Amino acid sequence: MIRLVPTPRGIPFAAGVVLASGAGTRVGASLNKVYLPLAGRRIVSWSIGSFARVPAIGAIVLVVRPQDDELVKAVLEHEVDGAAVEVVHGGRTRQESELRALRHLATRIDENVIDAVLIHDAARPLVTPALINAVLASAREHGGAMPGLAADDIHAAGEGDLLAGRPDGTVVRAQTPQGFRARPLLEAYEQAAREGFEGTDTASVMERFSSLPVRWVPGEERNFKVTYPHDLVVAEQVLTSAR
Repeated sequence: MIRLVPTPRGIPFAAGVVLASGAGTRVGASLNKVYLPLAGRRIVSWSIGSFARVPAIGAIVLVVRPQDDELVKAVLEHEVDGAAVEVVHGGRTRQESELRALRHLATRIDENVIDAVLIHDAARPLVTPALINAVLASAREHGGAMPGLAADDIHAAGEGDLLAGRPDGTVVRAQTPQGFRARPLLEAYEQAAREGFEGTDTASVMERFSSLPVRWVPGEERNFKVTYPHDLVVAEQVLTSAR
């Protein structure tokens, strides 16, 4: 049975936020894609299970749409093996949903009960505890971290249909979870809300409103996002072969 392992009294723990409040229409289903079946469970439950297996994660927050409450109830009752999950209703955008999760955690952040927050897309069901641990360790050490895969097939586009060569430096394809020290993350999101700024992901908000460096750690090929029907087939094969 999976249960969150409490940290010793007085020692801060990390929170994992799993975003499940999108629609995911490109996968071609009539319901939110994170509730589609995958290897005997619904997609969202796989991410929850991975976070629950990380001892340093002391709180898991699932961000959902109000219209999915019955599906959420079924997942939490039957598919998370006893993990304690806190449910928050999301907003109109991904960023608003993240902010609602952070506000839900705000008291514990202010009291230094939670020292780091990792934000993850439920549509990446194959994330591993090892990757969560790596992101968390880097975020705690440096302030911010995200997993990425080196994109060695990227070329810059020039004028018209001309290629302008490869970009300077290393280009990475961003994955989740993206992790940050909790207090600066909450402050950055509150400032973004005041200024009406919408970032492309968590890291972009931090780059705009925080001086914390964002490091990247090697991501995992299997940590892909389920976007199209074929992605479900591949994910099923990965999980089946791992048994």
